[in-house]
Amino acid sequence: MNENSQPPPSEDGGDAQSPKTGEGPSRSAEYSADRPTLFERFSGLFRNRNGSTLREELEDALAEGQRDDAEAFSPGERAMLNNILRLREVRVEDAMIPRADIEAVELSTTLGELIGVFDESGHSRMPVYAETLDDPRGMVHIRDVLGHITNQARVKKPRRTKKAPAADASPPEATPTFALANVDLTKTVGSLNLIRPVLFVPPSMLASDLMGRMQAQRIQMALVIDEYGGTDGLVSLEDLVEMVVGDIEDEHDEETPLITQTGEGVFVVDAKAEIDDVAEKIGGAFSGGEHAESVDTIGGLLFNALGRVPSRGEVVQAIPGFEFHVLDADPRRVKRVRIVQDLRGERRKRSATAGQEEQAEHGA
Repeated sequence: MNENSQPPPSEDGGDAQSPKTGEGPSRSAEYSADRPTLFERFSGLFRNRNGSTLREELEDALAEGQRDDAEAFSPGERAMLNNILRLREVRVEDAMIPRADIEAVELSTTLGELIGVFDESGHSRMPVYAETLDDPRGMVHIRDVLGHITNQARVKKPRRTKKAPAADASPPEATPTFALANVDLTKTVGSLNLIRPVLFVPPSMLASDLMGRMQAQRIQMALVIDEYGGTDGLVSLEDLVEMVVGDIEDEHDEETPLITQTGEGVFVVDAKAEIDDVAEKIGGAFSGGEHAESVDTIGGLLFNALGRVPSRGEVVQAIPGFEFHVLDADPRRVKRVRIVQDLRGERRKRSATAGQEEQAEHGA
């Protein structure tokens, strides 16, 4: 063989050893072969040696409330982290305001009526529809309404003419900047060119996807449309944020009582209401029983009775003689409950007790 000829490549397709040095492949080639890919490096951040994901580790850590390092998170931080982890399981229908509770205005609503609706509702945005909620046209923002009123009420300043002032001339009168009489309050919403677009989404859409879409398109209101094209509910960006941080109340939100009696033996209760407070309001017949041993609120009572979070519209019998109708709930918690007392059963029980006492007196 000619000394200048190159040796044949190895059978495995790798580089042959150098005839001069006898060394194998270069260090850079070995490093490139053993170096993990970008995907593998990122995967390593979210996977430990046992194969469990970072999400699973966080969920386990948050679930173990008795750990030595449990104080690393406050109860509020723990709840918020749990909500973030569960957000990808929440759908739009879980966060939306149901159709029956939607406050909206018709295209034929006048500007004066619209101002009154904003004042009564306390909302800054209002859906607009043509004839029914199934024919939505968009929304109107209170800021646009105020801008329209300002433009209409602004008084144009007259042109100034140079004129020598008289010796005994009085100072000129101040010209008003605004004249609200110039605003036509009879114009309708449809004619004011104030309607903004809204998003139309299905109830099965993930809440996290809708949040990203709202941020990208800078639209903070979406109408939930069912499979037949009808309006099923309404969801705002604030509703989605509340799924993570909890209820957001501003200075205009009126504080509603936790317990309200709406009829004889019927009470509408906030799920955050204390069981003892509800028992005091309803009377001695109401007792938390075995399900209330480790909880303090009505929401906790229902969760203990079922072993899960009840759904909206579900009826739970957690205490004998009472029915709990779930009026509002999401996958994380119960929000509002109607408690209905079985008054007929209570009266029969009282009659039986009175009869037994009377018999005991006669027997004595």
